[in-house]
Amino acid sequence: MLDRVTSMQVFVRVAALGSLSAAARALDLSQTMATKHVAALESRLGIKLLHRSTRRLTLTEGGRAYLAACERILAEIEEAEASASLDRVEPRGTLRLNVPLTFGFRHIAPAIPEFNRLHPAVSFDLGLADRFVDLIEEGWDLAIRIGRLKESSLIARRLAVCRIVVCAAPRYLEQHGTPQSLDDLARHNCLGYTLPSAIGANRWTFGLDGEIVVPVQGNLRANNGDALMAACLAGQGLIYQPTFIVGDSLRDGSLVPVLRDFPVYEPGIHAVLPSGRQAPAKVRAFIEFLARRFAPEPEWDRGL
Repeated sequence: MLDRVTSMQVFVRVAALGSLSAAARALDLSQTMATKHVAALESRLGIKLLHRSTRRLTLTEGGRAYLAACERILAEIEEAEASASLDRVEPRGTLRLNVPLTFGFRHIAPAIPEFNRLHPAVSFDLGLADRFVDLIEEGWDLAIRIGRLKESSLIARRLAVCRIVVCAAPRYLEQHGTPQSLDDLARHNCLGYTLPSAIGANRWTFGLDGEIVVPVQGNLRANNGDALMAACLAGQGLIYQPTFIVGDSLRDGSLVPVLRDFPVYEPGIHAVLPSGRQAPAKVRAFIEFLARRFAPEPEWDRGL
């Protein structure tokens, strides 16, 4: 009977290289033995893991799901072996990290080089997406989520506060006036964010717990905060956006905050990871790194 862990290692390498022969060379195996390992896995699972063509091997749907599981298992085995021989586990391996698009582009991707200088044995598979991902089903080690978290079995750690600001370009306020009350929003062009959250396309929430809901309307809706900010900078209307997007524009005066006497619900920015097992060293190290980087005040809020 073939060793199952070795079979997983072969399968992971085949998926990465797209070739049994290349995987065999990388693992110092014969191509015949590499083929037997993959066949043994398919026989055990009762599914096809790979589509075979004359030019390249590609993963089946079942193969993609099994690959994510194999990568997690092999990483845990590697870390268990390391922890048995070292007093301290050195973070290493690939960290699969999922982050909201704009926040990831602006504040996570620029932080990775600094983290890698501290932990050069860690590599990243960074997913930028505003959709809600299933960490376990899709094989993510860690996700950053912004907003009020739903009840779940996931482990969460709050990293920072996400401050929300209503703002506009000076030219818009010169032409249309500055709103002085929440009721005034009904007379303004309010650019709406369409993704599901406390920040709705047709409603903005105020109050420390978001208990005040104000209906709004405008001639632009978008599922991306940077797109809304671009329109706002051009004088199109008001936006209700986090300071991690609009902070620089507020500091240089190209956007002006309004309705500052009305508190706005401030959601949290959280690191979220699967429960049920000890987080790998690479995950723990990156969470601690972000917590230090964002404390006591994240850079996007400084000077506001």
